[in-house]
Formats: sequence, structure tokens, C-alpha cells
Amino acid sequence: MADLAPPLAFDAAQRTLPELVSIIEKRAPYGAVLLSRTEGLSIALSKREQQIARMPPTQGVVLTAYDGEALVEQATADLDAARLRRLARNLTNSLQIRPGPALDPGPAREASFANTCEIDPAHLSLKEKLERCREIQQRLLSLDSRVVNATVRYSEWTEIKSFANRTRRLHQRLTGVRLFITCYVSDGGSVQYDWMSRDGTGGWELLGVSDDDLLRLRDSALRLLSAEHIEPGVYEVVTAPGVTGTIAHESFGHGVEVDMFLKGRALAPEYLGKTVAAPGVAIYDDPSIPGAYGSYFFDDEGAEATPTEIVRDGVFLCGISDLYSASRMELPRSANGRRESFERKVYPRMSCTFFGRGTTPVQDLIAGVDRGIYLERWSSGMEDPKGWGIQVTCHFGREIVNGQITDRVFAPIGISGYVPEVLQSISAIGDDFILDGGSCGKGHKEFVRVSSGGPHLRLRARLG
Repeated sequence: MADLAPPLAFDAAQRTLPELVSIIEKRAPYGAVLLSRTEGLSIALSKREQQIARMPPTQGVVLTAYDGEALVEQATADLDAARLRRLARNLTNSLQIRPGPALDPGPAREASFANTCEIDPAHLSLKEKLERCREIQQRLLSLDSRVVNATVRYSEWTEIKSFANRTRRLHQRLTGVRLFITCYVSDGGSVQYDWMSRDGTGGWELLGVSDDDLLRLRDSALRLLSAEHIEPGVYEVVTAPGVTGTIAHESFGHGVEVDMFLKGRALAPEYLGKTVAAPGVAIYDDPSIPGAYGSYFFDDEGAEATPTEIVRDGVFLCGISDLYSASRMELPRSANGRRESFERKVYPRMSCTFFGRGTTPVQDLIAGVDRGIYLERWSSGMEDPKGWGIQVTCHFGREIVNGQITDRVFAPIGISGYVPEVLQSISAIGDDFILDGGSCGKGHKEFVRVSSGGPHLRLRARLG
């Protein structure tokens, strides 16, 4: 990727942020400004074609003013300092100030952050990146004549943000990468597939793929050629970390975003301070985890990243919030105010959502199942915050008999249930921990990067 040093207009706009806040707060009780710039690259390879796409740099400013009742905003891609001042004055003059609760700008803080990259994508040529992707693809294709296609998708992004209100001046630079590999196999009559991924905030050092990784991917795809349909019913289940994370994301992610409380669209507020899961169960949202795909140093409203303990020892403690929803609901604010871009509004959004690590060795956890299903790969999830139901679709699951995982495979498998019932059935929590990266949509299909995961879990769930 080309050098991502901000252009002169971006630098000039950064210097203007405190002045813009002052203009807004001549009338408004609270003002803030967010300046952002993003750029990226993607590579997609299959046996038939290759695609390379650069994401054109996008940059802009969003000005926020609080009128005592609501947050009023203006956004622009024009970074000319004089025009930004004029936009701030126009925003201020348009306000109708109302009596209302004060918004806390936070303690005084000035800081600059950047994640580390051992192998920065910016230091590799496009040719080098393409060759690395092709090498992984060729290794996978050469493993077995039954591998009929292998696709490799690589993406990288760099995001620069500066935030200011009357007490804060924060700047962050984040670089991230993602590698998604899919293996297609055929027995001459049918075709099946499985996938693996690597991702995080960092550089190419996060994307190592060993021969053993590819062998496991091939083997899991081949097993799906003989997959059966599962008999619907309630089963004892062991969830791999990816499935565990999807359950966390759908049950105590969307359902506990505090704007849903404010709009009366979630059942979760009725359970605040109450038991919702088995003893020992903990669920977190934490954007401060180093290297995770959904991590950042501060959110789009200037709240520095800290962990939020959503569930502790089975008890629902709090949701995740943005500045406005936390203020209106009189709940603690978390660092989850996020925008898809400067052109989109802030929502409370997940970052890295996961079940906390337990103490049971994974082999012991599986050994405790006489007959059940090991759910190994998730493919999608849905939630009903108002009814607090969840549905997670798994790409496949494997049979467990007498504490051993067999070669019998079922695909696809759906998990469904009422959140407290599912979580209160948890009987063991693994001592391992893995996070997977992806994206999450909300509002008008506005997407942000997230991570989810945790340890292996043993629980009871309805499968079908």
C-alpha cells in the first residue's frame, strides 16, 4: 500500500479541532469533533481468477453539538479550515437549546496511540502480497487431488482518527489485516467446503498458515462429503471458541446495546442485577485487547478503551453504551460509541465480545459427554432482543460418544433457544481462549469490525 501519511489538509484540519469545539460550545452545552481517514487493499484468488482492489482513501469530519435534548451533527469531506469554521458556526446557529442533563466530556486527556506491526503491510509491495497469497493457495491445491478449488482472500486497512472536545485531544492510528482461506473438495459426485481465517490489528506476522493448518482444513472439508442431517432435539453440546463467541455476540452483544434499552426494543433491562447464566460464567466486551481485530484505543466519542464486564458469575451487570444512551438511561458509559464512517451516526456497537476463560481442560470438558455434539464451525447468527431468543447456524458438528469425538459429521446444524435457558445450562468452561475477527451490521446495514470468541463451553441446547 502507498504511504499513508496524512495529507496537508488532514494535518491542518487536526490543528483546527479545538477551535471548532470552542465555536460549537459558544451556544451548545457540549460539542465534539471527529476527524477520520481510511485506506485499504484487498486481494481475492481462485483457480479461475484474481482480483485486486484498492479502497480509495476517504476522509472527513463530523461535528457534534448537544442541544440539551439530542445530539445534532454535521459531516463533511471538505477539510478546508475556513469552511470547517463556517460549518461549525452554521451548526451552532441552527440549535434550539433546551434544558436537559449535562453530558460529561470526561477527564482532561491528551494522547496519541498506534498499534504495532512487526511486518507492516505498507512495507510490502503489491507483488509480494500477491505472491504470498498464491503460495498459500498452491500449497492447499497440491495436498490432494480431491481439492478442486482453493480461494484466498486478503484484506488490509489503515484508519487514522483524531477526536476533540473541551477536555480531550486524542489521536489513533490502526492498521489491520485479514486472511480468509476456503477449501473446496469433491468425491466426483458432490462438492463440499470449509474455511479458516487469520486476522487482527497488526501486520503480516498475524497471518502465518502452517502445512498442518491446511491439512486440517482439507480433512474437515472431506468429512463433510459424508455429512448427515441431525435429528432435531435437545443435546449435550460442546462449542468450539468460534461458536462460543457467536453465542456471546448474539445473546449478550446486540441484546445489551443500551440504545435498545432506550428504545424499548430489548428484554435485557428486566434482568439487570439478576442471574442469567450458570455460576462462573463471565461475558465481556473489551476493545483494549492488544492485537484483536475489533480493538481500538478510543471510540468515536473519545472514550478510552476499557473492558466492560457484562456478566459476572452468571449475573447480568451492565450493557454497552454510547455517550447519549448512557446519559439518558443514567447507566455507566462504556467505550462502545462507534460509527461505520464519518458519514454515519454513532450507535453503541460491540468491539471484542467474549466469554471469559474457565478452568476445565478442553479434553476433560469433552470427556464428560457420554453422547452429544461438538460444534466446530459457526456460519451465521441471529438474535431477537425483544424476546431474547437466539439462533446460531453452524457449518457442521461432529458426534461425541463416550467422551470421544467421532468421524460422524452433521451439517448444517442450527442452535436455538431462550438466552437465559441456554446460558444457565452451561456445565463446564474451558481453560483455552481464542478470538475470531469479522464484521457486524446495525442500523441501515452499517458495518464495523468486531471480534468474538472465548473458551470451549459445555452446555445443553436445542439443535436442528
